Amino acid sequence: IKILYPKAFEARKEGIRMMRQIDLKEQQQGLAYLENALTEKQAAFEAIKGKFVLEKNAEYQEVGNYLFPTQTIERNLNRSYLRFSVNELGTMVMTSIYCGAGNIHHTGVKVTAPDGTFAETPTSEDRYETSDLGIKTEKADYPLGKDGNVIGFIRLNYDKNIRVEYRGERVYATVMNATDRKAAAELHELSQILSSIEQIKKEIKETTMHIAFVTQNMERDSIN
Repeated sequence: IKILYPKAFEARKEGIRMMRQIDLKEQQQGLAYLENALTEKQAAFEAIKGKFVLEKNAEYQEVGNYLFPTQTIERNLNRSYLRFSVNELGTMVMTSIYCGAGNIHHTGVKVTAPDGTFAETPTSEDRYETSDLGIKTEKADYPLGKDGNVIGFIRLNYDKNIRVEYRGERVYATVMNATDRKAAAELHELSQILSSIEQIKKEIKETTMHIAFVTQNMERDSIN
């Protein structure tokens, strides 16, 4: 084509060059937007991270977990409650903890508001039981998105008395205290911020790679 139709070849070459310039400019603008969004989300994180406790053992944990101060393990020994945690990448998990003299072998929980509305978890895929000095402890995890919207339900009703039923071989019921309900709401907000930060970082990496690819092609075209 270059030999038989030199003008057409040059026109096509110029068209490709212009398209790549437009693509490069759009990607650069997108990168600037993403970097600004990342700065805003990181500032939002800095503004609230003081509300939480980061539990992380540097020896064997690459990613730590944020907890509400009132829900740390050492402050809740032998208590049945719903615990909420968010790891440093933004993944939120609700853990139903049961403590008692006998096992109930619970696999899920149901939460009910005073008006009778409720939400219920599916069967937990991550359950474990222990026994110490006659006290039976059962734990079941429910990641956000696999929790039957129980976390969302608690957030919407965090100012109300919420009844919690542990579903197993037999039912055990208790009432969430105000600090546990607040933990659910506050940690959900943290989860959204940290998840956004990770997503933006991923998009920045992809955009940067695309810019490098386009720039490389433009440099190659300028030589030919």
